[in-house]
Amino acid sequence: MAAVKLTYLFDPLCGWCYGASPAVSEIAKHKEIELQLLPTGLFSGGERSMNAEFSQYAWSNDQRIQTLTGQLFSDIYYQNVLQAFGTPFNSFAMVQALTAVQPEQRLTALSAMQQARYVAGRNVTDLAVLAEILRENGFGDAAEKLFSENNKQSAVEWIQTGQQLAAKLGIQGVPALLLHTENGEVKVLPNGWLYQDIDKLAEKINAVM
Repeated sequence: MAAVKLTYLFDPLCGWCYGASPAVSEIAKHKEIELQLLPTGLFSGGERSMNAEFSQYAWSNDQRIQTLTGQLFSDIYYQNVLQAFGTPFNSFAMVQALTAVQPEQRLTALSAMQQARYVAGRNVTDLAVLAEILRENGFGDAAEKLFSENNKQSAVEWIQTGQQLAAKLGIQGVPALLLHTENGEVKVLPNGWLYQDIDKLAEKINAVM
């Protein structure tokens, strides 16, 4: 397979992005693929908080994702996260945590945060909780950087980069997988590739090069 550059647009609180994580991890196994992660800030900012209506909507959507992908949305998540009314629904803290991690380790850190939320039912909108998760997964240096103003500003800039690319391509939702061709073109790959026959994903990508 020829050298390939991909960009993965995501939001850390996006359930469909959690559903796509096995596919993204499969891509990352291929050493000939350069994978860049870019958050779009879809659920970053704003004053939205968890309430009964949103909880019901999210849980219904989560069940669809679990049925399609096999990714677990646990009862503990439902009880501790979706029923924690008043908790902010804002992914910026998670972007801050990912920013503090070295780029080549961000996918591993993202997976740890997703597991912490959707399986263990932890509040990943809280910087203190995120610092604990980082330390538990061997990212002690990142946990120390997490609270700095420099890291916060870097997180803002990282989101802006993702937003600019998404806007340029007319992408409004996530996840989205982008292929950078040798002639400088950027192709938006079919979203369904992230959920079906993921063992053949690299083969499919190579076919559209």
